Amino acid sequence: MKRFSLPLTALLLGPLAVAQDLTVFAASSLTEAFGEIASVFEGQNEGVEVLLSFDGSSTLATQIVQGAPADVFASADENQMRVVVDEGLTASEPQIFTGNRLVLITPEDSDITRLEQLAEPGVLLVLAAPDVPVGNYAREALEKMNAAYGADFSKRVLENLVSEESNVRQVSLKVELGEADAAIVYATDATVAEGVHAIDIPDDLNVLGTYPITTLRGSAQPKLAQAFVDLVLSDEGRTILTERGFQVPE
Repeated sequence: MKRFSLPLTALLLGPLAVAQDLTVFAASSLTEAFGEIASVFEGQNEGVEVLLSFDGSSTLATQIVQGAPADVFASADENQMRVVVDEGLTASEPQIFTGNRLVLITPEDSDITRLEQLAEPGVLLVLAAPDVPVGNYAREALEKMNAAYGADFSKRVLENLVSEESNVRQVSLKVELGEADAAIVYATDATVAEGVHAIDIPDDLNVLGTYPITTLRGSAQPKLAQAFVDLVLSDEGRTILTERGFQVPE
């Protein structure tokens, strides 16, 4: 929503609706879904502009703890939400609103077609850093794969790790640009990445990421913040998330 300056005469004619900003900090993997939800919310609340800030959940949690102003926080895992909760910065009980599976992505012309190939010497693997939710989930999945591909499988795979990124979009980008042979990302990110092939990770080897959302203490717009959370949790919000490939709780 664009802002325009008004002439003094217009201001003297009477009271005008004041634009209200709502700042939402959200995990990078929510970019498309929350962009759509924010548009719906603005349509339902005249004069409201939703300011979306996307990054790795660990980065966002650190910013909130350091005093960055925000009204809503949606994390890609419960660990980073707990950081904010433990600092007493939440205004409501965090609620799990969606989940996300992991997939392996490779360039479209890659010879990698099976998970076990990740341990082959010379594979250039990229993951998110361990404190980033998708990076933590990926390492959990690799540990699970030890049962299928050998006790030292995860160790051999991590020996191929050439870069650790601060959020899932940066991980995907490395593969899109041809700077990596493989990466483990969320299924929702694989669908929006260009020039990549997604390889499924079976349920017994996968890790389902869980996403909590909350309003934040000190919000300048507490009622609007709760209304945004309510929209995310509503049937309309759940439909948007599902259409984007997320798995909403029953």
